[in-house]
Amino acid sequence: MTVMSGQVWVSLISLGGVVLGGMLSYLVQHRTQLSAERAEQQRQQHALLEARRAERLALLERFIEVAAEAERSAFSRPSEFHDTHPWHLKTQDVMNRLWVAERLIRIQFPLPVHDAARAYFLDLNRTVWEGLPERENVRDYLEDNRLAFLDAARAAMG
Repeated sequence: MTVMSGQVWVSLISLGGVVLGGMLSYLVQHRTQLSAERAEQQRQQHALLEARRAERLALLERFIEVAAEAERSAFSRPSEFHDTHPWHLKTQDVMNRLWVAERLIRIQFPLPVHDAARAYFLDLNRTVWEGLPERENVRDYLEDNRLAFLDAARAAMG
């Protein structure tokens, strides 16, 4: 009977080792899987942040590009024009695109950036359609709000 109880003990110890080894293996695999999932989530979050940053940069580029076109329209504003005048038709298209870009800034950026873009847009709009008083320079008139917008955009982009 002692031989049998010794074999039972050996079997039980062996079984205990298998159970313990299985548990340790499970824990290691579980931790590895959790670590891999966290790493994947971080990678996806980083990729999403980079994609959003690229979208924002593209939007800023679009706004700045169209604003520059609007400034050129303000510089070339004829003293008199009508609805079918080539300058008016071209400028109307530019100002519509600038209006859309300004609205997209509101969607993609914090309000201080949009507020600065809005002030710049309103100055441009006023300058393009109403002109400036005699001896007023377009570049100088627009400079403060243009720089305020660019500074706000830079701060938001980090």
